[in-house]
Amino acid sequence: MKILITGNMGYIGPTLIRRLRVSYPEAILTGADVGYFANCLTNAEVLPETRMDIQYFQDIRHPSANLLEGVDVVVHLAAISNDPMGNKFEDVTDDINYRSSMAFAQMAKAAGVRSFVFASSCSMYGFAADEARSEQSPLNPLTAYSRSKVAMERYLESLASPAFRVTCLRFATACGMSERLRLDLVLNDFVAGAVANKKIVILSDGTPWRPLITVHDMAIAIDWAISRDVVNGGDFLAVNTGSNEWNCQVRDLAEAVVQVMPGVEISINKNAEPDKRSYRVSFDLYRRLAPNHQPEMTLVGAIQQLKEGLEAMGFADQDFRNSKLMRLKMLSHLKEAGLLTSNLEWVR
Repeated sequence: MKILITGNMGYIGPTLIRRLRVSYPEAILTGADVGYFANCLTNAEVLPETRMDIQYFQDIRHPSANLLEGVDVVVHLAAISNDPMGNKFEDVTDDINYRSSMAFAQMAKAAGVRSFVFASSCSMYGFAADEARSEQSPLNPLTAYSRSKVAMERYLESLASPAFRVTCLRFATACGMSERLRLDLVLNDFVAGAVANKKIVILSDGTPWRPLITVHDMAIAIDWAISRDVVNGGDFLAVNTGSNEWNCQVRDLAEAVVQVMPGVEISINKNAEPDKRSYRVSFDLYRRLAPNHQPEMTLVGAIQQLKEGLEAMGFADQDFRNSKLMRLKMLSHLKEAGLLTSNLEWVR
């Protein structure tokens, strides 16, 4: 089996590669990544891509003709991957996350790919102050990023067939330690603040709800989706991916960090405007379909892992929200250095 992972040199990729190496020891693992964050390594003993059989440096907007040759499975992670980047680079987000991804999925189907796994997002539910959102709930995407996920899912549904099985994993908000750690994620931000400043600064009033999932458990879900049988969800499946126990209010996440790291101060912005990105999600369908691939990490375990990982890095950046561990800051740095065009293409 040959598995192609697009966007493998980001936050999720290193952990996913480790998982797939164990689950599919005979598989040919191939990566394709534009390389924006290739040098954002965090406590990595080796370059994570040394665990791949083949690594391409390619922009998903311009894939080479041979990229999909012999590929059985595509795991499509490549994307402008959060709201701040999507808001600043809205046209690029639409191009990469939707138009070019749509064309790439067409190419994959034409090339004989049997399983297409798409990293989608629960953020497409938008604001949901009442009951937890299920897969049948109305979608209310509020940002360029979440709109791109909705559009791509709808296109993939039209493309799915018995010979081209599509699984859209609507992931909860990512968190956890990685060999390419991001700090522009709520739990990661809180632990980084606790380690560097002994203080957690909550930009909202602390009441918004967020479902979370660690990169470890995202890799487990992708593993399941790769080999999902068509009788287990059909030719096309869009499924909320996470755990009901990981629906948390932001202030509760901060308090959980303090339980692991006593003495850390919590600062809440009580005058903040209401955060429209507040939602709870039901993961009942995922539990029924993938009972043997459920999330394994606990919240305390994820916090402890982040704490230990940051400390092992000697992390002490008190101004980390302006550092290159924030994905938008890294993109802006590359652009300001004249390395990227306004469309986020490499200057040759």
